[in-house]
Amino acid sequence: MRYLLLVSHGTMAPGVHSVIRMLLGDRDNVLSYSMEDGVSADAFVEKLREVIAPITADDSVVVLGDIMGGSPLTNTLNTLTEQGLLAKTIAFGGLSLPMAISALMAIEDGLDDETLVQNVITEAKEGVRKVELALDDDEDEEDL
Repeated sequence: MRYLLLVSHGTMAPGVHSVIRMLLGDRDNVLSYSMEDGVSADAFVEKLREVIAPITADDSVVVLGDIMGGSPLTNTLNTLTEQGLLAKTIAFGGLSLPMAISALMAIEDGLDDETLVQNVITEAKEGVRKVELALDDDEDEEDL
C-alpha cells in the first residue's frame, strides 16, 4: 500500500486530514500527526511511531510536511529511516490542502513516482495566486 503521511507544527496536519475526510471520505492510507506547542521532539517521535505502525516494509510513503527542514518533517524522515522506509519515501515541504489532495489522487490513480512528484509540485505552484477583486466604478473603497 502507498500511504500519505501529513506532519506539521500545531494542528495543521490533522486539520488537512479532517478536510480530506470531509471532501473525499475516510481513507485507510492517510495518516497525520502534528507537533503541538510544548511537545518535545522525543515525545513527537514516540507518538509518531504509533501513528505509522501500520506501514510495513512492503509499503511506500508520501510525506507532506508543513515546513521544509522543520522539526516535524525532519523527525518524521529520521523515524522512517530508522524503520528502513526512507528508500520508499517521497517527501515534500510546504503542506497545503491542494497538495494533499493531489498527492492522494496520484496515489489512488497508481501514478509512478516521477508523475506523482510533478503533479504535487504543479498543484502547489498553481494553488498560490493573488485573488483579483473586480470593483465596480461606483463603489467606494470605504464601502468595502
